[in-house]
Amino acid sequence: MWTLMLRSMANRRHTIALTTMVIAVAVSLFITVEVIRQQAKQSFTNTIAATDLVVGARSGDLNLLLYSVFHLGQPTSNVSWQSYQTVAALNGVKWTVPLMLGDSHRGYRVLGTNQDYFQYYRYGQQQPLQLQQGQRFDGLFEVVLGSEVASALGYRLGDNLALAHGTGSKTSFSTHDDMPFTVVGVLAPTGTPVDRTLHVSLEAISAIHLGWQGGVKAGHVALDQVTPAQLQPQAVSAMLVGLSSKFKLLSVQRYINNYRAEPLSAVLPGMALAQLWQLLSQAEAALLLLSGAVVMIGLIGMITTLLASLNERRREMAVLRAIGAAPRHIFLLLWGEAMLLATAGSVLGVVAAQGLMLLLAPWALQHYGLQLALIRPTPALLTLLALVLATAAIAALLPAWRAYRTTLADGLSQRL
Repeated sequence: MWTLMLRSMANRRHTIALTTMVIAVAVSLFITVEVIRQQAKQSFTNTIAATDLVVGARSGDLNLLLYSVFHLGQPTSNVSWQSYQTVAALNGVKWTVPLMLGDSHRGYRVLGTNQDYFQYYRYGQQQPLQLQQGQRFDGLFEVVLGSEVASALGYRLGDNLALAHGTGSKTSFSTHDDMPFTVVGVLAPTGTPVDRTLHVSLEAISAIHLGWQGGVKAGHVALDQVTPAQLQPQAVSAMLVGLSSKFKLLSVQRYINNYRAEPLSAVLPGMALAQLWQLLSQAEAALLLLSGAVVMIGLIGMITTLLASLNERRREMAVLRAIGAAPRHIFLLLWGEAMLLATAGSVLGVVAAQGLMLLLAPWALQHYGLQLALIRPTPALLTLLALVLATAAIAALLPAWRAYRTTLADGLSQRL
């Protein structure tokens, strides 16, 4: 039966090759979409780790998470430096990291913070930030670049750059060009918004805004006349909080949410991330449905090809019946051909998906922070392939049944 099946397919090699390619493309797209969906979810949830609370001005949980962690949008208002110090001194608070947003450089966000940011910020499986080149900022006008900023803009250690006022586009007419910064470090890729951020000190943020009023530069300030008190931060956009014990979580969160000096919000980043991903679940389901529809189209093309070939193969079936082939042999012949096509297409689809991952990996990392890796034979992938083959096995029953019903008289009779 196998020899007969292979020789029959060899006689129709062009049609078989095209059908196999259609299935391979469908399976490749199905696997690629599923892998990208899983990687996007994993990268999304791994953006921040080992942080117990994110604190900012009173607003919705998602809005606070978006601007503080993902650097999207703007805070409703800032948190005073006095409130920041109060939160940092609370019983049970082990560490705090101040975050100040508001400026940019050629479309990339600028983050003002301190050395605690490099010490306590974690992502993924509680991985710390690592320097790929150089060192952390130490001087007033020193900047540490995210990996994407350095590669996209071509900056190297020792280069100078000027920050822009506000979070506008790549071209800005309100720049702090009188106070240029020197690149002293480049962070290793993380697959998070850190890669798309420039990091400077809080004192540097205060310095570049001296003499500015209402977003407009009112006058020039000589740095040699600036006192340390003038560089003291007046406010922060948000703060990351780590606790000494998880048992303190609810009490600290309740205290911050009921803080009377100014309205504040304290959110659990894990719960906020899950809530945000839940809002994107419809898009996730749409991607899964689309990839499944692509596979179904490929299998329908296979079934259509087999059904269309039945009329051309009537005499072949009749000859097989005449030399002793039972109806079950005809059934198994057609069903086996369909399963062989589905298996070959699935294998080629996995190989094509591997190549597609290699091609998309640099682009996805640079533009979306997704770390696409080669596809491994995980239980989820094997389940998907088994589902595809099971669907093909069920769909192949129709042409096999049609061939099973073919009679010797029908095959030998002359049709006009």
